[in-house]
Amino acid sequence: MIRFFLSLIGALFSFATLGVAAAVLMIGAVFWMYARDLPDHEDLASYQPKTISRIYSGEGRLIDEFAEERRLFVPAEEIPDLVKAAFISAEDKNFYTHHGYDARGMAAALFDAVKSRGRNVRGASTITQQVMKNFLLGGERTGERKIKELILATRIEETLSKDQILELYLNEIFLGQNSYGVAAAAQTYFDKTLSELKPEEAAYLAALPKAPSNYHPVRNHDAAVARRDYVLHEMHDNGYLDDATYEAALAAPLKTVQNGDFPPFSASLPPRDYFTDEIRRQLSQDFGQEEFFGGGLTIRATLDPELQEEAAEALRRGLEKYDRSRGVWRGTGKTIDPAELDTEEHWRAALAATDVPRDIRLDGPWHPAVVLKIEDQQMRLGIEGVEATEAAPPVVPRKDIGWLRGDFRANFKVGDVVLVRRMTGDDGGFIRWTLRQVPEIQGGFVAMDVNTGRVLAMQGGFSYQASVFNRATQATRQPGSSFKPFVYAAALDSGFTPATIVIDAPIEVDTGGGTIWRPKNSSNKYYGPTPLRTGIEQSRNLMTVRLAREVGMDTVARYAEKFGVYDRLEPYLANALGSQETTLYRMVAAYAMFANGGERVEPTLVDRVQDRQGRTIYRHDDRVCTDCGTLSIPEGQGPTVVSDRERVMNAITAYQLTSMMRGVVERGTAAGRVNLGVPTAGKTGTTNDARDVWFLGFTSNIVAGCYMGFDRPRSLGGGAFGGSMCAPVFNEFMKVATAKYGGGPFKVPPGGHFIKIDRYSGERLADDASGENVVAEYFRAGEEPIFGIGAMIDGGFAMGSNLPLFGRGEQDTGEDVPSEEVTTSTGRKAVVGPKASFGTLSSGGLY
Repeated sequence: MIRFFLSLIGALFSFATLGVAAAVLMIGAVFWMYARDLPDHEDLASYQPKTISRIYSGEGRLIDEFAEERRLFVPAEEIPDLVKAAFISAEDKNFYTHHGYDARGMAAALFDAVKSRGRNVRGASTITQQVMKNFLLGGERTGERKIKELILATRIEETLSKDQILELYLNEIFLGQNSYGVAAAAQTYFDKTLSELKPEEAAYLAALPKAPSNYHPVRNHDAAVARRDYVLHEMHDNGYLDDATYEAALAAPLKTVQNGDFPPFSASLPPRDYFTDEIRRQLSQDFGQEEFFGGGLTIRATLDPELQEEAAEALRRGLEKYDRSRGVWRGTGKTIDPAELDTEEHWRAALAATDVPRDIRLDGPWHPAVVLKIEDQQMRLGIEGVEATEAAPPVVPRKDIGWLRGDFRANFKVGDVVLVRRMTGDDGGFIRWTLRQVPEIQGGFVAMDVNTGRVLAMQGGFSYQASVFNRATQATRQPGSSFKPFVYAAALDSGFTPATIVIDAPIEVDTGGGTIWRPKNSSNKYYGPTPLRTGIEQSRNLMTVRLAREVGMDTVARYAEKFGVYDRLEPYLANALGSQETTLYRMVAAYAMFANGGERVEPTLVDRVQDRQGRTIYRHDDRVCTDCGTLSIPEGQGPTVVSDRERVMNAITAYQLTSMMRGVVERGTAAGRVNLGVPTAGKTGTTNDARDVWFLGFTSNIVAGCYMGFDRPRSLGGGAFGGSMCAPVFNEFMKVATAKYGGGPFKVPPGGHFIKIDRYSGERLADDASGENVVAEYFRAGEEPIFGIGAMIDGGFAMGSNLPLFGRGEQDTGEDVPSEEVTTSTGRKAVVGPKASFGTLSSGGLY
């Protein structure tokens, strides 16, 4: 009996042993099978998560950030122990002792699931396993994934230290509100850095990995507090919090950005505008979308915030001035159902949800408002962010709409969403609320350093939030007469001088197909034989066409392409008057080369780009400073910067052209519009039917340009000129720019000498001559210019008789508006070139 019993026990033991061995072999086989094709866990040692790319102004201030996943990577040694303790207590209290998986935790989770018959199923993944799931395996809930997770967890524990694993986890994990990682989440929920977090705040962040959407601090406040308190309890039990700290944290309310307890981090940034969005567009093309939005780039922009603000305000003022002169009210096009206006709480909520621009500043910020009541002599409003007071009642009086046609009842209805601003007196005292609207006319403005091409300011429209289309870089428009300096540059480099006489008289050009092109000056008058200088000062179309014919449009095209105005300019005579389209950005960069003496500059919005490790991967300025490391530079003398930039035009030509363009400002088509107190040169531009108006100008160190026109091109009206609309915008901006950066005489290059001439006849005058007609022109050394009509240029066109010529000193009261009148072979009048089709952004036609 005993022998039988022992045999039975032996048999059972053998079966058990064989069973255990078989189970072990089976488990081993399963693990071996799944371990064959696992991802390489060693890649995590060099893993680089997607992080925020940030843009800083030239002064080092953060002005914008872009991210696909909003993450701020923080090394393990910089993560406070308090934050580590909160997540370890919430997710894996045995993290520092296990080897990748927690057998006791898994067993406890299995026991609870069996005991509750599947109703209480909780996870048992360690932080290491979660890292494997998030980085290498994905989130599907299968047994296969769990096995792979266990295998990889044990492997990674042999490859990385605990702190390295924790670093990956705390920087990768999603914590809601598009926040990835603890640093971004601390900023999103509390507008704090990790080192500024209190225990209850760190505990709340640690409560989020389980299900961020279930613990929203406002929508799910009670659940969020309960989960936070659980984490605090675990931190206390694990010895991370003492009794007093624990009790204080439990009693603390849950204060967050989402509840309005802290300002959002975004409030510390200026509103996104055309400048940073253009950086996004250009760098996404240069480095790729993935690298820009996830590479953690640090971008130092060329932006001057003060000048950027001034550029926006100056352009807005010019656009609004034109818009109000038309006397038409369009409003925002948005309305609120009058049923939602019954209480202040309701209309404020409805107004906050209405999509209207909130980034406009012009003589103060513009506020969205809703019309609550309309009376004969006033209109009562509800204004966003403004409480009604007796001192500043939210009403608009009848006199405020004297600029538009019709009265309140004809133009407004209850529920209309409008824009308003405070009108104040010279002392800043409140006068009244005044109605405003985003103009239909649009435009662009660019300013840059003439020596480096650094863009200091860029405004691509009235409001970025109203329209993100950047009219400074994306809109291709006809530059009109602002292109003429390139024709004159080609002529000056071809042997002409500022004193060369060109005939200003009618022209007929057979364009083929029986069509005759008859360009004309805007006044329908002519100067006859006239010096080049007067031709550009008064923007004479006929002189420009004759000059282009004489020099050759192929030569003019090469110049325009060399300056970067066009990739290819078609060599048609009409293009000498600026009929082919280009961008304001290109034109301003080209004018910079006039201002700096003829050296090439590459325009840029970015000084430097660094990768996430701080390595410089792009730098715009590659000039060499020969003595920047020297301590013995004499007082008042700057370091020596050596440039090897390409010369695109002769330095004397550049100076001659600059001198002639100073005449445009001082007595030409921009006279009386620009007055900066420093030498200033420039050129107006007004295209046919005034579809586009321009002004580009420069001092010795800053060049700036303005363009205005409708997005769907049509005439701006008979009184619209580049000198009257864009030159004042340039002047307003440059007053601030010159006050900050100064300005001096334009540098006279060596190799030439001054000769005084009569600017009306081109005749040489005595060295001591003076008077309104006298101008000192700069000529090349050794050059023997022929003065007067002895070297008259007609461009191959004859000059008729009995023309209505200007008298000596008489000036055109109009501006540089080329004609598009032609005569067909049948003798009928016609317009050259098609009009722009619906939705296009180009003027079309020959001009």
